[in-house]
Amino acid sequence: MKNTACSKFKTKARILNSIYESRLFALILSFFLGSVGAFAQEAKETGMSDQIDAIVGKFVGWIASVFFFPVYESSEGATVPLVVAWLVVGATYFTIRMGFINFRGFKHAIDVVRGKYNSKDAEGEVSHFQALSSALSATVGLGNIAGVAIAVSLGGPGAIFWMIVAGFLGMSSKFTECTLGQKYRLTRPDGRVMGGAMYYLQNGLAEFGERTGISIMKPFGKLLAVSFVVLCIGGSFGGGNTFQVNQSLNAVQESIPWLGEHRWVFGLIMAALTGLVIIGGIKRIAQTAEKIVPTMCGVYMLACIVVLLKHAGDIPDAFGTIFESAFNPGAAWGGFIGVLVQGFKRAAFSNEAGVGSAAIAHSAAKTKEPVREGIVALLEPFIDTIIVCTMTGLVIVITGHYAGGSSAEVAEPFAAVNNGAGLTSTVFASEISWFPHVLSAAVVLFAFSTMISWSYYGERCWAWLFGDGSSMVYRVLFLIMVFLGSIITSTNVLDFGDLMILGMAFPNVLGLYFLSGDVKKDLDAYMKKLKNGDFDSEKIT
Repeated sequence: MKNTACSKFKTKARILNSIYESRLFALILSFFLGSVGAFAQEAKETGMSDQIDAIVGKFVGWIASVFFFPVYESSEGATVPLVVAWLVVGATYFTIRMGFINFRGFKHAIDVVRGKYNSKDAEGEVSHFQALSSALSATVGLGNIAGVAIAVSLGGPGAIFWMIVAGFLGMSSKFTECTLGQKYRLTRPDGRVMGGAMYYLQNGLAEFGERTGISIMKPFGKLLAVSFVVLCIGGSFGGGNTFQVNQSLNAVQESIPWLGEHRWVFGLIMAALTGLVIIGGIKRIAQTAEKIVPTMCGVYMLACIVVLLKHAGDIPDAFGTIFESAFNPGAAWGGFIGVLVQGFKRAAFSNEAGVGSAAIAHSAAKTKEPVREGIVALLEPFIDTIIVCTMTGLVIVITGHYAGGSSAEVAEPFAAVNNGAGLTSTVFASEISWFPHVLSAAVVLFAFSTMISWSYYGERCWAWLFGDGSSMVYRVLFLIMVFLGSIITSTNVLDFGDLMILGMAFPNVLGLYFLSGDVKKDLDAYMKKLKNGDFDSEKIT
């Protein structure tokens, strides 16, 4: 009786606290949005935004010179940027180290997502499917719609082939980082799960140092963890926020010109909708993502299928063009390097394999087996890059909207200004006259799902750095950035966020190298149990 009363009291306390947080959240947000709006208007009138852009541009230029440092340059001028090489080499290593888990774990991943191995008493906050949806919502979006169009228009059809290869290799990176995210997660007394790259970088490398006698690994792991969270917070404000709002508004104003003239209205709407979701934490984010992502992926892929069916007879020739261009794109060796880099770069930007962000979402999944969630995670690059990106690229190739294609003159103006969304919209409009309106809605929903997932990533990193009590500060700042994303047109400010996300790969992949041996041991033990039928009692038929 006493326990029941105590439980009821705690429930009421949580409800009252939630109401209080919601009201405080709304009050603080309204104050800040008003202040930010006034500041933005003043900045626009005084030319301050250009000054800010110039200042940020100096940092962007320096960071870009490091991240995109050419580790290889051909005689024709084609280069392999450092960040691309870092991700590709890492993904290749993990693929070999894990015994091609991207192949042999695929069927099991499907079974787990379908719910065949759900443990009711396992710790966690969301299901395998919800964790996958949350992580996918952060990756499936503008990169698949706009980025692929730019990659094909610049690198040619061969970029699609190398995109597929990069996606295949990236499956192993996702497996490795998400397994570690589960292994080193922490569960709070209230049931909330705290996990992600910062935990396995700090705690995992500390354990590695104790086991090997390398005392420097503990402070080294701490340094990598701090670097990761700082970059993740910056990425959540930029590439996972302002860039999404800015680019989605650019797509929407094609259908609703009024919003292009009143950009701040779009910003307020997106801030309000985002706020309603993120205040509920990972559970509400996951519930929203599991509805939006499958629906919009389905709609977009259906449109691709319609176009492909209209040109069914041209599909074999399109694949032939893609394959030939991948290995013989012209301009000899330099052309080959150029198309390869375009494919790998776009895949890295799209699926975020090796970045470490997805480990934060997957750490919250309900499971007793870290390896099992890692196997689920390898589906992300497959869906994001091998399926969605490939279908986008195939439509562009079949319709000839690329350099050297039958509709090259249409594609060139979009490629010149990196307007991939506009190019994709034009491609579909040539086949389905009304689809650009649907595409605009899809872009907004994809951007929205990306933002709510990245808000969770950023908040977890913020809480790790400053404590749980400061989460409200982060949420308010995040929503302010949502609003600013609608009125910021400064290229450097938007590019800064993307560079932060790419930068996360450096501390993350470095940590994965040290911890990959532990993952391999856990994987071998898990696959042995699976083969022996030790998990059959968990199966739901």
